[in-house]
Amino acid sequence: MELAELKAKIAEIVQSALQESDSVSDLDLFNRWKARYLGRKSAFRDLFALLGQMSATDKPEAGHALNEARIQLENRAEALESLIKASAKPKAQKEFLDVTLPGRVPQLGRKHPLRQVAEEVIDVLAGMGFDVALGPDIETDYYNFEALNTPPHHPARDMQDTFYLEGGLLLRTQTSAVQIRYMEKHRPPIKIVAPGRVYRCDSDVTHSPMFTQIEGLLVDRRITFGDLKGVLEAFLRQLYTEDTPVRFRPSYFPFTEPSAEVDIGCQICHGSGCRVCSGTGWLEVLGSGMVHPQVLRNVNIDPEEYTGFAFGMGVERLAMLRFGIHDIRIFFENDMRVLEQF
Repeated sequence: MELAELKAKIAEIVQSALQESDSVSDLDLFNRWKARYLGRKSAFRDLFALLGQMSATDKPEAGHALNEARIQLENRAEALESLIKASAKPKAQKEFLDVTLPGRVPQLGRKHPLRQVAEEVIDVLAGMGFDVALGPDIETDYYNFEALNTPPHHPARDMQDTFYLEGGLLLRTQTSAVQIRYMEKHRPPIKIVAPGRVYRCDSDVTHSPMFTQIEGLLVDRRITFGDLKGVLEAFLRQLYTEDTPVRFRPSYFPFTEPSAEVDIGCQICHGSGCRVCSGTGWLEVLGSGMVHPQVLRNVNIDPEEYTGFAFGMGVERLAMLRFGIHDIRIFFENDMRVLEQF
């Protein structure tokens, strides 16, 4: 295409656009006008594609002409939009001040279901004499692993499970680190719960890479596994119902010995089997055990004089059972249709 021909088409489009803009009186007409002359499929935009067909000598002047025309139309569009909005403002303001309009119902906020369950768990344990202790989300290897009797070769140290940071730091995988920090500064008797967020490389319908954990610790003279069972059974039946089935299964944790997983009867299918409980009728809600003697030695507590037990639970798992949620990811999707039900 020749330069003169291109300039003629540019002038024709600009003249047509400016003439038509004089009849644009509302935002709907304005949007149509803008799409016709400045939109991606407009005839003006098509002219830019013709630059590739022009000679190297004419191309700079043609590009300059196109840009000048584009700026002229964009300035007109900006001025036209401001004029339309300004003329519509008095009408909108008048309607806003109309005292006959019905009042607006304020939208009330609610606590997130995970917060509700976490507070209920803490209230139940506080009623049993446990105090709340807190700690940092970013931990050192010592507090998250070594002090909890987790040797370097243990699978929990694998980067598939732990989010490692620079400088030897990591995102804590459990709030057990809070227990170590607390025992370093306090002497028995110790009776605490440690709530907080923890982080692991895991994600499916019952696991999340970030979740809320609450751990408990009791250290004193003559504490036995019977005390552990009694406390956890009373806690779970107060949290759910008096007839909630509870069972203990042997397990292994490096920081407790002996160790046990604690299951309750599935609150969703009531034992008949469903997706959440994998058809077993049971769902694991707690890990527990007697504090390993080496953990007590690491915080200068004599295991010959003191014993203790510890337990930990994921709030999301408890909330799933409480509210009949089948997928843990629902708690983090911020779907107001779900959250407004609580």
